[in-house]
Amino acid sequence: MARLMAGSLVRYMGGLTTPRLVLWCYLLWYLVVVAGNFDSSPRLWITSFGLSVIIGVALILNARIGLPAGSRVDRWQAFRFFMMPFCVSSFSALVKGQGFLLLFSPRAPEVAACLGVCAAFLGAARLCRAWMGSRRLSLV
Repeated sequence: MARLMAGSLVRYMGGLTTPRLVLWCYLLWYLVVVAGNFDSSPRLWITSFGLSVIIGVALILNARIGLPAGSRVDRWQAFRFFMMPFCVSSFSALVKGQGFLLLFSPRAPEVAACLGVCAAFLGAARLCRAWMGSRRLSLV
């Protein structure tokens, strides 16, 4: 079972497109910043959730405008339409007044951790892609 899951993970990571790699790095950056600046205030998280619902619905409606009648937005795309506003609003609330410049913390170790996690992820994806390529060559 573990081998099957590992193989699936390698195939998934090895097949990630550039836009998906960027989105994963956004999420990883967000998670590192949240871990370092966590606030347990329910109001912050409820507000972020409420905004994500309002904006997510608007994004789904917007995406459906260009689709043929009866078509639906892909479930993962719909999930991202709700997740991204949640992450943006909670990130903004968490870092307010802490000296951040855009996404960058004023604390060098936090920036280094964000960059390190993203670099490790990109390196792992590249290794998976190379491994998949070598497996394809050996099967031919």
